[in-house]
Amino acid sequence: MNTKRIIALTLAAGLVALAMPLLAGDPPVVGSEAPGFKLQDQNGEWHDLSDYRGSWLAIYFYPKDDTPGCTREACNFRDNIYAFRAIGANVVGVSVDDVESHKEFADKYKLPFILLADTEGEMAENYGVLRDWKVTKIASRQSFIIDPSGNVAKHYEDVDPDTHTDEVPVSYTHLTLPTTKALGWSGGGAGDFNWGGGG
Repeated sequence: MNTKRIIALTLAAGLVALAMPLLAGDPPVVGSEAPGFKLQDQNGEWHDLSDYRGSWLAIYFYPKDDTPGCTREACNFRDNIYAFRAIGANVVGVSVDDVESHKEFADKYKLPFILLADTEGEMAENYGVLRDWKVTKIASRQSFIIDPSGNVAKHYEDVDPDTHTDEVPVSYTHLTLPTTKALGWSGGGAGDFNWGGGG
């Protein structure tokens, strides 16, 4: 094999390597303890997993603020937020964008939930969703439901930004069926919640 061919093959292999992201480790399995975190939100306030102890938590990872798919997903969570609040569940979005970017994104679309700035990608890596191309890195679009004891109750690996927020409350209904029945939650949209009173 001549030198030019060796150089060409080496360059081609290098380009392929750059095109393929380094993947994070395995995500936490359902039933295991959720990886902890301590990150700032869009207002610069710090949040820790232990802050949500005793309540249900939906953590959704997404690639980039104010991009088409991520905007649709965030706005769907916004529009469906009462369904989550009705069953006592918190919503937290996570990407590798910084606090300033999160602030602009949340203000622009009036997002009523926390966006965590995982700028080092540590949380995304611990949850097995980091995609690192060396020149840039993102969190892949995956979600986790964390139960009140701090364990992973469900993992969504294949997320459609247009429909995801409809399926998550339904999952809560199945995971917390005795509690949600007692509260009057029927598993539909926010308007289907029976508040126990008139009007």
